[in-house]
Amino acid sequence: MALSFDEIWVYGGQLIVAQPLTTPKALGQGLNKIDWSSYIQGSLQVGAVDDFGEGDYPGTATVMIGRTDTKETPLSLNTRGNVLIEGDSGTSDALVVVGHQTINSGNLHTSNLLGCTGQGCSWSASSINVQGWKGFDIKHPSKEGHRLRHICLEGPEGAIYYRGRTSKNTIALPPYWKDLVDISTITVSLTPIGAHQDIIVKRWDDEFIYLQAQGGMPINAFFHVFAARADGERLIPEYEGDTPEDYPGDNTQYSIAGYHYDRRTL
Repeated sequence: MALSFDEIWVYGGQLIVAQPLTTPKALGQGLNKIDWSSYIQGSLQVGAVDDFGEGDYPGTATVMIGRTDTKETPLSLNTRGNVLIEGDSGTSDALVVVGHQTINSGNLHTSNLLGCTGQGCSWSASSINVQGWKGFDIKHPSKEGHRLRHICLEGPEGAIYYRGRTSKNTIALPPYWKDLVDISTITVSLTPIGAHQDIIVKRWDDEFIYLQAQGGMPINAFFHVFAARADGERLIPEYEGDTPEDYPGDNTQYSIAGYHYDRRTL
């Protein structure tokens, strides 16, 4: 028998706060109900009464959990077991982590981690970017119902490249290279097209790569030019430490996959 207290029903081990009386399928119904389960039709706030005031975006979440006013409960939320977070198209933020947050173990599954800012953020024994691979995942450009995933090239330096094809005895570098790269670190790879031309790099400066073919033959070649960036400290590939925060150089110039989330530069 259901006991009605305005909009509150206690029915055979279930607490229901709804109008009209209804029970969600996830909690079972009738003889198949989940004992000691609860359903609240509207928003729910747990914690101190003023935790979510007018300045804290009231009503933006179905469940708002804050600390209580007592010292006996120092944590706002403590879960034991696996956690499943499924984002949807309702907002762009499937998961936002702000403040001092440490996740020690377990798997964060099916979610877009948007931000991790504040005093610190560390991830260990987690399935997110364990190997730190950086990449992108897009709809396949030519196969219907498929996707395409590429991983970024990695190396022991912060480098950029410029590639193309030339039929001249010079390769004109992008104008911004003179202020972006260390010119002394430039390397060039050349692939002759159509015939062996014995092309060499005679010299280079901050504007051009100067080429020469054997016996003055016409040049027709593909090229790759690589150079290390000059607008920051040189990367220290190997260092002693337990987390990326132990990096001995200027850590503010890096955004490390699997560790630094939502790091932006202005």
